[in-house]
Amino acid sequence: MGGPPSPRSGLSLELLFRDDRFAAFAKPSGLLVHRGWGDDPIVALDLAREALGVRVHPVHRLDRSTSGVLLFALDPESAAAMGKLFEQGLVEKRYLALVRGVPAESLVVDHPVPKAETGPRVNAVTELRRLGVTAPLELEARRFALVEARPRTGRLHQIRRHLKHAGHPIVGDVNYGKGDINRFFRERYGLARLALHAASMSFLDPFGPSRRTIEAALPEDLCAPLEELGLGALYH
Repeated sequence: MGGPPSPRSGLSLELLFRDDRFAAFAKPSGLLVHRGWGDDPIVALDLAREALGVRVHPVHRLDRSTSGVLLFALDPESAAAMGKLFEQGLVEKRYLALVRGVPAESLVVDHPVPKAETGPRVNAVTELRRLGVTAPLELEARRFALVEARPRTGRLHQIRRHLKHAGHPIVGDVNYGKGDINRFFRERYGLARLALHAASMSFLDPFGPSRRTIEAALPEDLCAPLEELGLGALYH
């Protein structure tokens, strides 16, 4: 028989926010948002629906490998209204990423990227700010940095593509990163995921005067490696 996975699967989502129209959860790395991107038996859409007991509508996307704030609408009208805010660039998003090398203290990457997996490139802009630098003793002459990324547009893999374009791919990125670096962090620090986290989202409620700011703490699978690297105090 079909149907959503049962909570007995052992998977759950942490609820970060809920009102009459919207709900936000903390998505772990490795979980698809919905089945349109794969055939996984368990996706975030089903877990959110089970947690709330109502139908939910995804209004934005997070890559499978990215963790953090994931917002759902609770009815089609709210989904449409929130979708317009995203299209108009009125949703402020803040990400944290561990990258190879030492970027400039602040940087704006204005570089077109494909709108989908294939197709023409479209305008894409990301603001970057360096938060701190670390140099693992085992990797001679190599340094890594924790950066804050604020995308002004919402393109597929935008932050990952832009950091690679800037010469600072994200640690753990199997598409745009370096295999030897990824293996080192997996074996030495237990970092077996993409080091990218959607830390917060802020927007003006489309149905009222309130500004909503939703935050998701770093999960243990990313927090622990950053702590060991001496970067833990920089993202609190």
